[in-house]
Amino acid sequence: MDGGSASVGSVSTARTPALIEVSGLGKRYGYQIAIDDISLSLDTGEILGIIGPNGAGKTTLLETLTGLVAADAGDVRVRGQTVPVSARRRWMFYVPDGVRPYQEQFTYDVLTFFAAIYRRSRTEMRDIVEALGLGPVVSKRVQALSKGYARRLLLALGLLSPQPILLLDEPFDGLDLRQTREIAQLLRTKAGQGRALLLCIHQLSDAERVCDRFVLLSEGLIRGAGSLDELRAKTGLPHARLEDIFLALT
Repeated sequence: MDGGSASVGSVSTARTPALIEVSGLGKRYGYQIAIDDISLSLDTGEILGIIGPNGAGKTTLLETLTGLVAADAGDVRVRGQTVPVSARRRWMFYVPDGVRPYQEQFTYDVLTFFAAIYRRSRTEMRDIVEALGLGPVVSKRVQALSKGYARRLLLALGLLSPQPILLLDEPFDGLDLRQTREIAQLLRTKAGQGRALLLCIHQLSDAERVCDRFVLLSEGLIRGAGSLDELRAKTGLPHARLEDIFLALT
């Protein structure tokens, strides 16, 4: 046998690329660093939480990742292939925080418009409306919705989209405890059905409830990353909550 050939029964150690991998992503505004050297990965069926206070760089991270804001550095790969900004919409759908589109339109019309664009059936749309509790407001104009219902409408539009990677900025903002728990379970279900979710969250208890792994962000830098158990091991706090870990690492 040729000495350079692999032995019978050897197992390849080649790693299957993650659904999305981000390497060295950076953005500055003049001398101010918004995010610096951000690297992370996300697989199908996984929920990754970007955790940090207001001003940590969470929204900038999502905006540069999707290409809404031009990054100064970094690479974004999907299934091992670099994806230019022009092609990212094929893979990602971004639900921003603090926006209320189509304000003059009726909620039902906005939902049916998106369902038609993405070729979703009326049954699929109805199921999402029911899951998000939007039934009582479908006949209202978007501008008349409360903060919580407006947030749920945006989540519905994200869930109607077909892209495999869903990015949500503060998905629980404006929701009460019961609604947050219900929507956290819905997001877990959607991940289990084959989507990858990237959530920016500043409420650590909400993040701990729904996410598989965490990226702890402060002043534009990653201070820690991993599952809750991995972060506990890193900090030497075996029973700590996410809040205690964040404080220990920042």
